[in-house]
Amino acid sequence: METTGYIHSIDSFGSVDGPGVRFVTFLQGCHMRCRYCHNPDTWKLANAAAASGQQIPENAGSGSAASSSVCNYKEMTPSTLIRQALRYKRYWGKEGGITVSGGEPLLQIDFMNELFRLAKENGVGTVLDTAGQPFTRENPFFSKLTDLMENTDLVMLDLKHIDPEKHRALTGHSNENILAFARYLNEIGKPMWIRHVLVPGVTDDNENLHGIRAFLDTLSNVKKVEVLPYHTLGIYKWESLGIPYTLKDVDPPTAETVKRAEEILGC
Repeated sequence: METTGYIHSIDSFGSVDGPGVRFVTFLQGCHMRCRYCHNPDTWKLANAAAASGQQIPENAGSGSAASSSVCNYKEMTPSTLIRQALRYKRYWGKEGGITVSGGEPLLQIDFMNELFRLAKENGVGTVLDTAGQPFTRENPFFSKLTDLMENTDLVMLDLKHIDPEKHRALTGHSNENILAFARYLNEIGKPMWIRHVLVPGVTDDNENLHGIRAFLDTLSNVKKVEVLPYHTLGIYKWESLGIPYTLKDVDPPTAETVKRAEEILGC
């Protein structure tokens, strides 16, 4: 039986999630609880729970759709998704292709492996957009990740904060295994883009920014660093889901603050 994935949403003509024009698929399910997340409706686990030992929702069975006021996801097979993506292939040019984001794609690694294998069979460029939180060198995850990297052209890795305890306060998890994931990608020579969300008073201090820069200086596979200014566009989703939003009084960073961060991080 073909692997099943749970899809939150699709952007057929993405322009900010990797090089060129891209077919961007957002998978459902994430363990992290980033205080600034603009897609908290992707948190709920469907079949991704199988990788974490958590219970799968009763309404996440074959052909089902789970929903709340702003939370909807659907079940798809890799072959169905790749057929849909290939309809847009003529628009991608030489640099474009498929990006899979989330949620957290690595929670659905069996689905990812099959999808990217099919993508490569069809000559499609592949990008994995991840926070790296599920990373471990233990099997079966690590062997599956090794297979996935064989069919992945580029990894876009979110670095939330360089300090492990401040990272935990921001996301609910420490960052040790995330930094270990970056080191692993460096070991295998996998091209990587780094993304950092700049939140005033939370991630924009010099200690954090210079700390990230010092860590990146230990790697040789980082091709690009992107500073993503914090925004409040997703607050309505938190409210619709009944989740307290703790950064409500934080304004987006000024242009000067963003420029300073870009200079430190070497963007």
